[in-house]
Amino acid sequence: MSSVIQVLDVSKNYGSQPVLNNISLNVERNEIYGLLGPSGAGKTTLVKMIAGIETPTSGNITVLDTAMPNLYNMTRIGFMAQSDALYAELSGQENLEFFASIYGLKGTKQRERILHTASLVNLTDFLKKPVHQYSGGMKRRLSLAAALLHEPEVLILDEPTVGIDPVLRQSIWNELYKLSVAGTTILVTTHVMDEAEKCGQLGMLRDGRLIASGSPQELKESTTSATIEEAFLSYGGAANEN
Repeated sequence: MSSVIQVLDVSKNYGSQPVLNNISLNVERNEIYGLLGPSGAGKTTLVKMIAGIETPTSGNITVLDTAMPNLYNMTRIGFMAQSDALYAELSGQENLEFFASIYGLKGTKQRERILHTASLVNLTDFLKKPVHQYSGGMKRRLSLAAALLHEPEVLILDEPTVGIDPVLRQSIWNELYKLSVAGTTILVTTHVMDEAEKCGQLGMLRDGRLIASGSPQELKESTTSATIEEAFLSYGGAANEN
């Protein structure tokens, strides 16, 4: 396997406030890599920089052998933000058509991808409904569909299953496994311990620092922990949510 995402000695400050401190990690091709940590740990800032939306204060980020940020490379990445970037006055269908057009999808290909991604997130019956009538969970599912439209090589998901019921959440994870096997490299942030267990590799973040990394099994074994939560606490992961 080869590294698709490389983060080397990355730090990020907002003014005089440090948010991330000397983060280094690699994500291999076809891998599902999870970033685990409480709110305020720096997960969202890190994935925004990997996606090319923000730039690091210091250090280097490479995605698909290209230094980020890079405008062309961003078309090879699917990014689902923590906040839903949707047009509330448009229908779900119209939102997906808009995002598909940005990715250059037209005609039959556009229709096929919209139908496929809507079916994946169980929204087919709600596509004609305006998004302002969607529940929070439905908006998250529509955001995921939009991120998948152009069949990206790299998929970056920031807290993708917040507000989604357990049955659909499992369905989404099953699809992530299929995408991974088919060649998509996936980076996902979470603060939910059972989701962290589903990842092939984990990076544990606390207070802007990477405190541990490895497979869930390796992290548990190295701390003689029965669960990822115990391992996280053993590495010094206890922190107040904010």
